Amino acid sequence: MSDLDISTGKHMGFAWGPGDILVYETLYKAKGTCMDPLIRKDEDIYSPILRKLFNESHHIFVGLQTVGEDVPSKNKKPQFVSISKNYRSVIRACMEELQQLVSILLAIELIWNLCEVLFIDAAPAGSLLLHLLDWVRLHKADVDEKTREVLQSESPAEHHNYWDVVVSYVLQGRVEEARQMLVKQANLHPAARGMFKLMDKLLSKMPFYNPRSTQTLTEFDVIWRHWHEEVDRCLQDNSFSSNQHLEFICKILLGDEDSLLECKDLLGTWYHFLVTRLLFCHPTVKPTDLHYYAQSCMTMFLDSRSVSEPLDSILLASFEFDIHQVIKDCSIVLNNWWFVAHLTDLLDHCKLLQSHNLHFGSNLREFLLLEYASGLFTHHSLWQLAVDYFDHCPEFGRVYLELQIERVPLETERKALKVLRVCEERQMSEQVRSICKIMATRALRNNRLGSALSWSIRAKDAAFATLISERFLQDYSTRGTFSDLDLIDNLGPSMLLSNRLTFLGKYREFHRLYGQKHFSKAAKLLLSLMTAKIAPQSFWMTLLTDALPLLEQKEVISPHALSSCSKSVPILAHATASTLRLSRRVQGETGQAAYAPPPSVELEYL
Repeated sequence: MSDLDISTGKHMGFAWGPGDILVYETLYKAKGTCMDPLIRKDEDIYSPILRKLFNESHHIFVGLQTVGEDVPSKNKKPQFVSISKNYRSVIRACMEELQQLVSILLAIELIWNLCEVLFIDAAPAGSLLLHLLDWVRLHKADVDEKTREVLQSESPAEHHNYWDVVVSYVLQGRVEEARQMLVKQANLHPAARGMFKLMDKLLSKMPFYNPRSTQTLTEFDVIWRHWHEEVDRCLQDNSFSSNQHLEFICKILLGDEDSLLECKDLLGTWYHFLVTRLLFCHPTVKPTDLHYYAQSCMTMFLDSRSVSEPLDSILLASFEFDIHQVIKDCSIVLNNWWFVAHLTDLLDHCKLLQSHNLHFGSNLREFLLLEYASGLFTHHSLWQLAVDYFDHCPEFGRVYLELQIERVPLETERKALKVLRVCEERQMSEQVRSICKIMATRALRNNRLGSALSWSIRAKDAAFATLISERFLQDYSTRGTFSDLDLIDNLGPSMLLSNRLTFLGKYREFHRLYGQKHFSKAAKLLLSLMTAKIAPQSFWMTLLTDALPLLEQKEVISPHALSSCSKSVPILAHATASTLRLSRRVQGETGQAAYAPPPSVELEYL
């Protein structure tokens, strides 16, 4: 909400509510669009990790407030420093947790990307290397950060990271970027321009396989070997001997193992080393040969004292095309089932998983989906997502759903309706009855008769509907009026669920007809209620009392009509006849009607 201050032409605004920051002045452009939105909402409170920051800092805050005012400021300083350090400690703990989360997600995406290349896309020889290069470039992006740092300096060619950037581009096969960077060095050293020009020629001629061209893999291999021989001649001729950096790049282009291993810091990982080695030694590598090169590169790259990480084992299993081992290792290493469940499902749809049943009869895909969905069901809001996963598990999905749905806490009617909708859509009749009975019992306990009756009708629970109907009738007998008229008036076919509910609905209909002065219809309905044997015995006298005003309507009902009740309800008929005789005698003596409903059972005229 905002208000315009005409004298200054500035807009004043304010906002309030949970997590809002109250700000008064906003700046606008000439057209009226906001230049600098000062009002913002604090959405960080919804972050689970930052919530930890809020909770932990709260304790520190409370402790700070207890620092005594009577203590001299000089003596308080150590306490304040300690409290400040505590605040920073909490911040750092949250940062580490966030970094750990990011690291896990990066590893997951790295594995998924490789599985996509090897299993789903199933790139053949030639194209395989191109995909692996894209994979490495995506997950080794620090060279771009270094490039920005170099280019933003006063003299890029003299920057201490300049040659690291050039070599990194070459290691990733990004020859065009490497050539552009080399131009800066050539301009700085005009005398060595010939050497730089030769290196530029070698880089520009480096062949890359194009799967969309008509060139066969054999033809590409011949062209690549000719280029490789040309690079080797330049090295043997000492064409770059006067420049150690260019000579080093030339050795990399030849795939020299020692030179590549010198680039460990720039490569970072053994799988980057693998792809670079394939690029300069085996560009037409076949998928079936990947595992050999992967194992040798991992052995060469990792120090003998190094212990391989779980990620290394997972990637190695991928290069060995052992997808089941990949899934198994990921299930052990990762802290949730999301990755393995979704990847396995995708691979199964691609017909890439051998169908092997587990000990309880389910296949691997279904087992993992069931585990993932079961975990979702423990969350207060994510349980709804789990339902779709169970739906697509043909073997045990329904059984799991039936078991899990009963454990969802029904804190509110809104949530209960959501759970109920899930059960009704899947024709889970037992669960529907259970949920409705729970909610009906809860409503009855809170004396919410309308809600209780609605839930019992939805559950088709005749016994419970009977119980609640009797409570409605008891309530009417006590107060003389019905509660929840909208519900009772709109029972429709539902009133046939039980005799007592039928009586409640029809008895309410009698009241409505009487209130509308449809005495003939009201009398016939009341007569049917007397003869149908569905009225509770405790309510007979109430029906009798309701009949008296109708008996005084000569055109409506006669003693002979009432006498027809004697076979089915003799006590009621006898009482009615006796009351009728008494009414007529009193009327004959006084000339006035003898009956008026007492206040406790006065009819409700609508």
